[in-house]
Amino acid sequence: MSSPEAWWRPSAGIATLQVRARVFSAIRAFFARRGVLEVDCPLLSAGACPDPQIEPFVVRTADGPRYLHTSPELAMKRLLAAGSGDVYSLGHVFRRGEQGRRHNPEFTLLEWYRTGWDGERLMGEVAELVAEVFPQARRRAPERITYAAAFDRSLDVDPFRAGTDELADAAGRRGVSGSGDWDRRTWLDWLFAEAVARDFAPDRLTFVVDFPPDQAALARLRPGAPPVAERFEAFWGDLELANGFTELTDANEQRRRFEHEAAQRRARGLDPISVDERFLAALETGLPDCAGVALGVDRLLMLVCGADQLAEVLPFAWDRA
Repeated sequence: MSSPEAWWRPSAGIATLQVRARVFSAIRAFFARRGVLEVDCPLLSAGACPDPQIEPFVVRTADGPRYLHTSPELAMKRLLAAGSGDVYSLGHVFRRGEQGRRHNPEFTLLEWYRTGWDGERLMGEVAELVAEVFPQARRRAPERITYAAAFDRSLDVDPFRAGTDELADAAGRRGVSGSGDWDRRTWLDWLFAEAVARDFAPDRLTFVVDFPPDQAALARLRPGAPPVAERFEAFWGDLELANGFTELTDANEQRRRFEHEAAQRRARGLDPISVDERFLAALETGLPDCAGVALGVDRLLMLVCGADQLAEVLPFAWDRA
């Protein structure tokens, strides 16, 4: 830090904070017009997703460890199973180790669920929400491309079939380098961020659909050759804004995926995570067919404000919190 005086000051200017407040109001008005209920989920919970790609903060309590939520998803699905109908949440989430120009360990996430919808329909509403607060998005219709087609266009590889050697070769042709000991999933994630997404149009939304099954997370799988996850991601240029699913409703399949992720955590030497049994019990009771999406509000504000770094739109970034 340059001087003690700077330590206490907000990361964002006052004018930016005023824009931030207006965007929050616009989001709430958007869902109020559509009859979607705002819900308030606990920040601390006894269980969490064991996804090895996301590390939660753990708080020690007299009742055992509690996890600062990385997303309100599991609690929101419990509400859906209880009959809440369409819901949204606008609030802070926490992810350990995610810090950089476009990341902050504490950030604002907008997440919503539509009962009776699938991911196809939800993509339209994502585009409408983005255009509501970022009018430039109205100038060009969104592009839609499959995960496989995006890799083929940028790297001339099939991400469903390519092995690590072929992915490493593709990286070399593109002029980017990785690590020889990476597994296939790590190569795909890295190439997507470092090469594929950088080819997306800089002035329109891009929706990437039909992800590989091992990137389904909590999404439903659609049979085919190959089968794909009914998942989408929304980008503006190479800036990821949102991640959505046609939601998995099968409790047994969800437990199997959690067990697989827990095994991956053990193999990588990561701390174990207690599975959210209340969430799995809600699935067993019955989650209605639905689609859900999580959108990074701070990243959307970067577009609205023309900011280059997330810290510019946060009241207090990590180094000043």
